[in-house]
Amino acid sequence: MFQHITVLLEEAVKGLNIKPNGIYVDCTLGGAGHSELIASRLGDGGRLIAFDQDDAALNNAKVKLSPYMDKVTLVKSNFRYLEEKLLECGVPTKDGVPQVDGILFDLGVSSPQLDEADRGFSYNHDAPLDMRMDQGGALTAYDIVNSWDEREISRILSHYGEEKFARSIARKIIQARENAPVETTGELAELIKSGIPAAARRTGGHPAKRSFQALRIAVNDELGAEETALEQTVRCLAPEGRASVITFHSLEDRICKQLFAKYIEKCTCPPDFPMCVCGGTGTLRLVNRKPIVPSEQELELNPRARSAKLRVAEKL
Repeated sequence: MFQHITVLLEEAVKGLNIKPNGIYVDCTLGGAGHSELIASRLGDGGRLIAFDQDDAALNNAKVKLSPYMDKVTLVKSNFRYLEEKLLECGVPTKDGVPQVDGILFDLGVSSPQLDEADRGFSYNHDAPLDMRMDQGGALTAYDIVNSWDEREISRILSHYGEEKFARSIARKIIQARENAPVETTGELAELIKSGIPAAARRTGGHPAKRSFQALRIAVNDELGAEETALEQTVRCLAPEGRASVITFHSLEDRICKQLFAKYIEKCTCPPDFPMCVCGGTGTLRLVNRKPIVPSEQELELNPRARSAKLRVAEKL
């Protein structure tokens, strides 16, 4: 069963400013919580297109969204192919670019993927090293751990996991695989633990948390996919269309914040000018100046939401 608590459900969907006859995209179907709420607010002329790479999520959605399937299209794809897939779905275009009224992202890995022992996402279950969101993907965590060189392993642990002891952990991995391949999440978690000083292991949660996050991001090229998809989002939004983006760690949030900033209207006139004469125009406006975060009530129900941030922008 695909059990998943949707984070910032009302806030993210409210951010889209749903029009009953609009076309909306959920780039991260997951447990279908956001999709269900969007679909429930659409009229007969409305349409929802929902993306996921995971067959389990798509199969769950067919059941959960069954009352709305006359207005829902499910797409098995990474959201980095957003524009291409929207064209394939027959979305109306302007100058050859599909135009929709809202696009939602709930980034990161869903709770069912974390909790399914055999997927290899979790350091709490001993399982084969996998971590692929799309089970048809070529690269696995096993490949990285057992074939990438020490410098590359250290780099991804440091950059994607912000792990202070990345070099020490990478060295432990290289030493271990000289005797035999590192096969399971349990073996890897112990190696990571051995690469972190005892004093540091006593604080900040499970010692393998940051490294497992880094490997998952690398296996699925999550940050590259996010940046590619957000660029396409700006193109694919119709005027007054909105993007709601939920992120779960600083690298994801930084990409979203910087990309939105790149398209925000900027005036270059001196501050003492009584009116704008530079003609500076932008493509987006921020709906909320600061990111929206979960309420204390939501955090009590779902501690995994603690690091979530929601940013919403509107196409001018």
